[in-house]
Amino acid sequence: MTLIKSISGIRGTIGGRAGDTLNPLDIVKFTSAYATFIRRSTAAGGRQATNTIVVGRDARISGDMVRNVVCGTLMGMGYNVLDIGLATTPTTELAVRMSQADGGIIITASHNPRHWNALKLLNSEGEFLTKDNGNEVLAIAEKEDFEYADVDRLGHYTEDDSFNRRHIEVVLNLRLVDAEAIRKAHFNVVVDSINSVGGIILPQLLDELGVSYTFLNGKADGDFAHNPEPLEKNLGGIMGELAKGGYDLGIVVDPDVDRLAFIQEDGRMFGEEYTLVSVADYVLSHDAGNTVSNLSSTRALRDVTLKHGGSYYAAAVGEVNVTTKMKEVGAVIGGEGNGGVIYPESHYGRDALVGIALFLSSLAQKGCKVSELRRSFPTYFIAKNRIDLTASTDVDAILLKVKDMFGAEPGVTVTDIDGVKLDFADKWVHLRKSNTEPIIRVYSEAATMEEADALGKKLMQVVYDMQ
Repeated sequence: MTLIKSISGIRGTIGGRAGDTLNPLDIVKFTSAYATFIRRSTAAGGRQATNTIVVGRDARISGDMVRNVVCGTLMGMGYNVLDIGLATTPTTELAVRMSQADGGIIITASHNPRHWNALKLLNSEGEFLTKDNGNEVLAIAEKEDFEYADVDRLGHYTEDDSFNRRHIEVVLNLRLVDAEAIRKAHFNVVVDSINSVGGIILPQLLDELGVSYTFLNGKADGDFAHNPEPLEKNLGGIMGELAKGGYDLGIVVDPDVDRLAFIQEDGRMFGEEYTLVSVADYVLSHDAGNTVSNLSSTRALRDVTLKHGGSYYAAAVGEVNVTTKMKEVGAVIGGEGNGGVIYPESHYGRDALVGIALFLSSLAQKGCKVSELRRSFPTYFIAKNRIDLTASTDVDAILLKVKDMFGAEPGVTVTDIDGVKLDFADKWVHLRKSNTEPIIRVYSEAATMEEADALGKKLMQVVYDMQ
C-alpha cells in the first residue's frame, strides 16, 4: 500500500494503516493544511476572501468517502464548500474561477488504477499550486499547524451541478472552435470514457457539436474496465471497434478528462504524443506564436512550431511548470506529451474537451481522414519505460552519476531542471523521478521505436549497474 505526499497533492491507495495509505486521518490532516495555506495566502496577497472552496471529483469507487471527509474538514476549518459533484479536472478548475472561490480540491488519481485516489490542489485562479506553495502545504501538514473553527464559524455546504454545462459553453465559444464546420462534417466517433466522468460530460459536448457517437465503458461507476492510462497497450477494445470500419475517429480520455488520445479511422493509434502536436498545428495556422511542452514530450511540437515561425520552449514535467513557462514566453498553445492540451484562451489547465473541439475543427476544415492528418506531421517514436524504486534507492545520486557519465560526451546536451535529459542529434532520453508513483520514468525518442527503446533500455541498465 502506498501514500505519496508531494507538491502536487496527496495520492495513495485506499485502505490500510494511517500514514501508509490514503485514509481518513491523512485526508483530514492534508485538507486542514491546505485550508490553512489558502487562508494565509489570501490574507497575505490582499485578495478579498470569498471563504469558499470548490470540490469536484471523478467517479472512483472511493470518491464518496474521500469527498465526505474533505468537505467535512473544510467546513470544520470554517470554509464554505461548493460541491460541484462528478466533474472533470478542467471543469473544477473553471468552477473555481467562475465562482470566485479562494481555491479548489479535485478528488482524482487521474490515470492511476481503481484502488488509488488523490487530492489535487488549486489556487484562486483554478490553477495548480506552485512548487513553493506545495512545499508550504506539506510543511503545515507535517507540523499540524492548523486551527479549526468554533461552532459559530463553521462553514456551510452547497451543491451546484451547473458547471458541466458552463464548461461546455466555454468550449463552444472559443474563437477557433468551428462548431459549424464540425456539424457539417457529420462525424461518427467511438469514445472510451473509462467508466468515469467523461461518460457524463462528453455526450453533452458531442451532442452540441452534432457528432454521432458510440460509447465504450461509458457508465460512470468507477469500476474501470481496463487500466485507465490511455496508452496503446490498454486500448485494445476501442482499437478493435474502430478496425471494424464505419467510424471517423476514436476518442480516449483518462478518468478525470485532462488527458486525451485519438485512434485513427483504421483502428491504429494516432499517437498520444501527437494530440498536442495536431492541436498546436491547427492553432498556429491561425495565430502565430510560441509553444511549450515538457521535457518528456516529442520533438514534433518543436518542428511544427518552427514551421509556423514561432519559438518552442521546454519546461519541467508537471502542469504548473508548463503553464508557468507558457506565461513567461507568451505561448499561444502548450501542454504535455501525455495527451494534455493547454489552451490559454480557455484557461491554464489541461483540458480534453478543448482538445477534442479544436481537433475536430481542424479535421473538419481540412476535410481529411485522421490517418492522413497524422502523416502530415514529423514522425518520431517514444518508448516509455520505468524503473521501480526500493526504499533504499538514492535517486538523486543516481541521476547525478548519469549526468556526469554522459555530460562530457561530444554532441550531447544535458538538461537537469527535472531529472536528467540527454539530447543527442537525432534522439533523446529523459530520466526523472515520478511525482505520482514510486518509480523512475525513462522516456526516450528516436526515428524508430526499436532505436528509442534500445536507448531507454541502455540507460536503464546503467541505473541498474549503479544499485
